[in-house]
Amino acid sequence: MEQKDRLDRLHGILKSVTEPAAYVGGELYEVKKDKADVKVRFAFVFPEIYSIGMSNLGMRILYECLNAAPDIWCERVFAPAPDMGEKMQTYGIPLTALESGDPLTDFDIVGVTLQYEMCYPTALHVFDLAGIPLYSRDRGEEYPIVVGGGPCTYNAEPVADFFDVFSIGEGEDALVELSHLYRDMKEAGTYTKEAFLHAAAKLPGFYVPSLYAVSYKEDGTIERFTPKYDDIPMKIVKRIIGNLDDAPYPLKPVIPYSETVHDRIVLELYRGCIRGCRFCQAGMVYRPIREKSPDKLCEQARCLYENTGYDEISLISLSTSDYSKIDELTDKLLSWTDKENVSLSLPSLRVDSFTKELMDRISGVRRGGITFAPEAGTQRLRDVINKNVREEDLLRAVGLYFMQGLPTETHEDLAGIAKLASDAVHVFYETPKEQRGRNVRVTVSVSCFVPKPFTAFQWEGQDPLEVLQEKQLYLKDRITDRKVVYHYHDAKVSRVEAVLARGDRRLAGSLVLAAREGSAYSAWSEHFDYDKWMDYFARTGVDPAFYANRTFGLDEVLPWDLIDCGVTKDYLKRERERAYAEKTTPSCAEHCNGCGADRLGGNTRWCPKKK
Repeated sequence: MEQKDRLDRLHGILKSVTEPAAYVGGELYEVKKDKADVKVRFAFVFPEIYSIGMSNLGMRILYECLNAAPDIWCERVFAPAPDMGEKMQTYGIPLTALESGDPLTDFDIVGVTLQYEMCYPTALHVFDLAGIPLYSRDRGEEYPIVVGGGPCTYNAEPVADFFDVFSIGEGEDALVELSHLYRDMKEAGTYTKEAFLHAAAKLPGFYVPSLYAVSYKEDGTIERFTPKYDDIPMKIVKRIIGNLDDAPYPLKPVIPYSETVHDRIVLELYRGCIRGCRFCQAGMVYRPIREKSPDKLCEQARCLYENTGYDEISLISLSTSDYSKIDELTDKLLSWTDKENVSLSLPSLRVDSFTKELMDRISGVRRGGITFAPEAGTQRLRDVINKNVREEDLLRAVGLYFMQGLPTETHEDLAGIAKLASDAVHVFYETPKEQRGRNVRVTVSVSCFVPKPFTAFQWEGQDPLEVLQEKQLYLKDRITDRKVVYHYHDAKVSRVEAVLARGDRRLAGSLVLAAREGSAYSAWSEHFDYDKWMDYFARTGVDPAFYANRTFGLDEVLPWDLIDCGVTKDYLKRERERAYAEKTTPSCAEHCNGCGADRLGGNTRWCPKKK
């Protein structure tokens, strides 16, 4: 189909779909290049709708980095909303990139960010809409190289059969390097897909799954991974950016025509986390901790404000209030944001490092709600998961986020959630009237524990579905205070998420069925159907309990053992032992606990060497 015909068909259906602006491009600061000057065309796919994908900072950063190279043109691709996807299939319109309007099959490299396991079917749906065969083995030389990235690649095995290569870790330098390898081989006349993948597997931070054979034991566990060549690594070490002050940052991000989830300036304060919550994957895989300087952050904030006109600055990291120079930074920002009527928001906070002084600093322009995450209802269980938060700190909070189904959890721990919420209401009414607001409402949000790779609880089985649901109802019965609002996550979604989080290559067939038989948008609650997922698993011989509910052996070969995220397995085992002993571990700010991430380098102030 010629481009004009394709675009005419596309524009012809825009009036009949929601958010038509998501499909036309042409936004302020989008990057356009002359195809004659470009050596590598890179399609960056975010397998979610435009309003969500355009809010993702990682996509903005990588768009900036790739397009900074004169000979690379990176364009954006998003999954269409279900109504648009149906019309594209009905009228034979392939999925295209926003900048050029070209189909994905015209590109050299298609990069897909994998942010959430439930988006796996969405990614495969994108391939179908683009006319790209799902399985990598079915894509010949005429098809693009398909690259996966993002946090889910720390266990890439469930989607390994669909991707040519995975970028492990931070991609700012890595994806440019991979693109230039492609360019150099094309220009030298040495390119074949097989030769390129072999060469890519030798680059730091790249995992080529087709070059590693997997064998299984009779009990269904993995026996070993065997590399196809002797010159590729047995473990793929993730890539990191050492000095964030020197790293590229999007100072002219693409400005959407339509409203997105986050219409604001985003400042990334640091990467990593000084805490060691034992259920938290992000806190482990984003180590070592690397901070940006306040001067660099203020420079970026001012530039972004002048370029975008946004009236809110969001200070983001895994725990914003743990940024070591938060007071200096907020003072520097407030020296001009107050005058410009620009507000500051801190979306990720630790209650034990959040102070009244910090609240006073950021609330001068606009005040909003604040949510804290104690995760567990009793001090005993908070010690098990290494939350390192005391109850007296939590009683100041008005929004509380918990997790249920944690290892060693008892009904007493669940009842503790209800008591903590009720105590927060009680503290409000004990405060003198002149020092409190007119009313109080405590919102309690409870999710289900999902064991994740590269955590101290990666070996633990998830509670069976019936147990998770029983615990949700048990807690509901114990929250009787009308000032407390109780929300809980669908346990059925959490069970499927656990299967995908700890799964291996044998899940591929189930994912294909999900993508093609009505579950492509399973990340959306209104499109999730648990019975359909159980049917997909049954038809492809997958036992969900084997992945979600089974306790993995401590000496078992895990699906993600090919990946080195920096944190060692010995450290995670030590943390698991401390969890069962109900012992906490101090933060990196207090003491180096030998997680191993310091060997990756970086300009971290916390762990350049063991203290």
